[in-house]
Amino acid sequence: MENENKNQKCSSNEHKEIEAINYCQICKIYMCNKCNNIHNKLCPNHALYNRDLTENFSFICKEENHFAELNYFCKNHNILCCSACICKIKGKGNGQHTDCDVCFIEDIKDIKKNKLKENIQLLENLSKNFQDSIDKLKNILKKINENKDALKMEVQKVFTKLRNAINDREDELILGID
Repeated sequence: MENENKNQKCSSNEHKEIEAINYCQICKIYMCNKCNNIHNKLCPNHALYNRDLTENFSFICKEENHFAELNYFCKNHNILCCSACICKIKGKGNGQHTDCDVCFIEDIKDIKKNKLKENIQLLENLSKNFQDSIDKLKNILKKINENKDALKMEVQKVFTKLRNAINDREDELILGID
């Protein structure tokens, strides 16, 4: 995760190849040194997170004006929360999860990990079942094509016999007229 953070690039199209040094929680952008200087002049009250001081930007709450690490998990909404999200004092974006069933991330981590493993196993089984079904359908299609060719040949034989019978009857009638 830390390596992922160190490779984060600037959000600006002009500087998209330059590594970010800061992240603005309010603007939701990563900034290189050039963009950071401009941002500080335009938005002096925005809280910035330094890349070197933060293990990973993704563990910072994205709610406006929270600027806190995501240490909690709301079971009701199935999302990560910070201390401001679960604060008993409501208002200004705080306390959205006050009445929810909230626990520490560490307490739910193993449960979520096991559920993820179960889901991966389920998907692997579904994938195998789909592949088996695809193989069966390919075999059915092959048999249909084989039957189609046999049916064409049978139709041709029947019509050949009919043509021969009609030609024979025609010959008999012509002979009878003569």
